[in-house]
Amino acid sequence: MTTLSLASVLAENARRRPGKLALVEGATRLTFGELWQQSLGQAAALVRLGVQPGDRVALMAPNVAEFCRAYYAILAAGGVVVPVHLLLTAEEVAFVLRDSGARLLIAHAANAEVAAVAAAEAGMPLVGVGPDTAMSAAPMPGALGRLEEFAATVDPLPHFVARDAEDPAVVFYTSGTTGRPKGAVLSHLNLVMNATTNAFDANHTSPDDVALGALPLFHTFGQTVSMNSTWRAGAALVLLPRFHAGQALELMVREGVTHFHGVPQMYLALLEAAKAVPGLPEPQLPKLDLCISGGASLPVTVLERFNATFGVSICEGYGLSETSPTASVNHPDLGTRAGTVGHAVWGVDVEIARAELDDRIELLPAGELGEVVVRGHNVFLGYLDNPEATREALVDGWFRTGDLGSKDADGFLSIVDRKKDVVIRGGFNVYPREVEETLLRHPAVAQAAVIGLPDDVHGEEVCAVLVLDPAVSPAPTAEEIVTWSKEHLAKHKYPRRVEFTDAFPLGPSHKVLKRELRRQYQEQGSR
Repeated sequence: MTTLSLASVLAENARRRPGKLALVEGATRLTFGELWQQSLGQAAALVRLGVQPGDRVALMAPNVAEFCRAYYAILAAGGVVVPVHLLLTAEEVAFVLRDSGARLLIAHAANAEVAAVAAAEAGMPLVGVGPDTAMSAAPMPGALGRLEEFAATVDPLPHFVARDAEDPAVVFYTSGTTGRPKGAVLSHLNLVMNATTNAFDANHTSPDDVALGALPLFHTFGQTVSMNSTWRAGAALVLLPRFHAGQALELMVREGVTHFHGVPQMYLALLEAAKAVPGLPEPQLPKLDLCISGGASLPVTVLERFNATFGVSICEGYGLSETSPTASVNHPDLGTRAGTVGHAVWGVDVEIARAELDDRIELLPAGELGEVVVRGHNVFLGYLDNPEATREALVDGWFRTGDLGSKDADGFLSIVDRKKDVVIRGGFNVYPREVEETLLRHPAVAQAAVIGLPDDVHGEEVCAVLVLDPAVSPAPTAEEIVTWSKEHLAKHKYPRRVEFTDAFPLGPSHKVLKRELRRQYQEQGSR
């Protein structure tokens, strides 16, 4: 048995550089030694609460110190972290809790209302985290108590619980084309190696660097690239609970931030915030030496404007929850090329395969369009309790991404389109089938097709094309459909644009031709 734990990312820093600044969040400033001891204390509390090695523990918290402490506490106790997306409804959270089989839910006071309803619906114990003032001002209904209080009654664990390198460490929930969310299981080896390659091979991070943690930590991009990779290099992490471009600029200047990780709309927002306003002092800009973009395609014009304004080159990368997430990135050793996502990270192969073959992998030469496939230490173990979906995704030792792309003669990878109709809004995947099934619950909706349309801010916007039931009167307006959707779908999922039609364009097999819908409504939107 080869032991390896993702907890060692924090534990080794506490051993090697205990007095070095690790985390800044508001007025909170913690060294590696302090943060690790607090995590070990909470790990002991989790053991007292019945968490055993291999147990899954759900974690629902914003970008605050409590997330980091609880995350590493779960790992130190030998548990498996199940991050909960903060934009989900209580019904959606309850599904994740039930499907993951988590032993308990740890939730921050800021998420008390949704967490309490979801935990009660799933029949799951709830434990709160957060400051005394927050918890006393807004008690969490049904909570057993605060994790900090439990930790105060026990001695910290002397060391983290050993795990096998191939044991599960984190389960990221990502929806499938059927609309049923699937839990992608990542091992300790997957995540330690991805943090290591990000820190030392792709990005050359040093202990003197300071990274801004503005990406959601419940998301694979923020969790691995911002938090774990930064700490793998012994650098400091400055958390921003809610991204606001002006606040981000001020915080980066004040804390001496050198690394920024973001999705395209964050870069657009920073460019707007950096503009001089007549009559006001010119905004002070941070001295950045590394910027990484992912989650959606970054327009080349945005990249060029940002590079010129901030004096730094954005390195665009590519990855998925199932690949830990980083699979490829523009990095200094192999050069950068605007409009591409660079080369595979160290120890990983990213190739192009014939997309129409489902049962085997047939690689294509440079220049040809096909499905992007990945193999290496970053590829997940499979989907939790879903062997059929796992078999479809892992073929001949390769992970089929469902994305279409090509590689040029120099090995630079470009993502061209998606084999599946996933909409990526603001770096978050929105799966049309899930939205369609929800819309079909509206009494006036007879048929629904959801597509993604280009958007300057979010990369893509969710557009619902509906056929209404003529028997329902009065017919709802587009605004009424949007309002109804807000009540039934997470904030990143509900359609901001609604169109009505009498019939959908159909192919020979009577499938809706979404490419025709995209063409039609994209043309209408550009007029």
